[in-house]
Amino acid sequence: MTPMFTGSMTALITPMDQDGAVDEAAFQSFVDWQLQEGTQAVIPTGTTGESPTLSHAEHCRVVELCIEVAKGKAPVIAGTGSNSTREALWLTEHAKTAGADAALVVTPYYNKPTQEGMYQHYKAIAEAVDIPIIIYNIPGRSIVDMSVETMGRLARDFDNIVGVKDATNDLTRPLKTRIALGPQFIQLSGEDATIGAFLGQGGHGCISVTSNVAPNLCARLHKAWGSNDMESFVAARDKLMPVHDALFCESSPGPVKYAAELLGKSTRRTRLPLTEIADASKKRVEQAMKQADLI
Repeated sequence: MTPMFTGSMTALITPMDQDGAVDEAAFQSFVDWQLQEGTQAVIPTGTTGESPTLSHAEHCRVVELCIEVAKGKAPVIAGTGSNSTREALWLTEHAKTAGADAALVVTPYYNKPTQEGMYQHYKAIAEAVDIPIIIYNIPGRSIVDMSVETMGRLARDFDNIVGVKDATNDLTRPLKTRIALGPQFIQLSGEDATIGAFLGQGGHGCISVTSNVAPNLCARLHKAWGSNDMESFVAARDKLMPVHDALFCESSPGPVKYAAELLGKSTRRTRLPLTEIADASKKRVEQAMKQADLI
């Protein structure tokens, strides 16, 4: 059986207007463009969408706006994580009620739960909300790293815990996870630059930052992999690499929002404590975009 989520997926930016408010029209236009360019799933209200600085009302509204555009065209995987279990549960309940196809739930950050604490966090959400849940394991931001053993325990105990967004940058992890949990447990990379190796190690797709500004090229990469067209895959992989590098030259989503502005798809505005990227970073982003024939 083919897993329910595969291929090129975009961790959506959240465009802001001149007053710093969510630009609803620009966001919906951006989602529509993503789908037209071949993106296979869209993820609102993740880290790339500046979820830490969205109010609860804004968070819910962005999810709803995304569903209005994408429902029936591509899966919507709503970011609903928090370091508060109650808050994560509430956000996940909203995502289900709004019509999201799945929830992306990050491992609790800052308060550093143990493996048992992480298990209990996801257990509470999975028992309360009947929606497919994807674990988001990102030790670089959350400090904690969910082990393969804990992930396996959750997947065995709860049918609606269906996969992981793996941002460990450990390329032994997808193979270890595949062997431990089986090929149907969905593995999505959270590291654009290593997607080729991740797919080769048993992964199913990528929740991408780069696909915000190169959706068609990212989609072509995954299509080529699926059809075993290695020549096209290598060409897309190599063309994307400078863009991956440039989009993480400063804290995300600063660089990718600047790149989206170059395309006329958003503004560069981010919310404090994130600030506009430096002039040297802007030049690096522009050069990478030109090298990849994106501008």
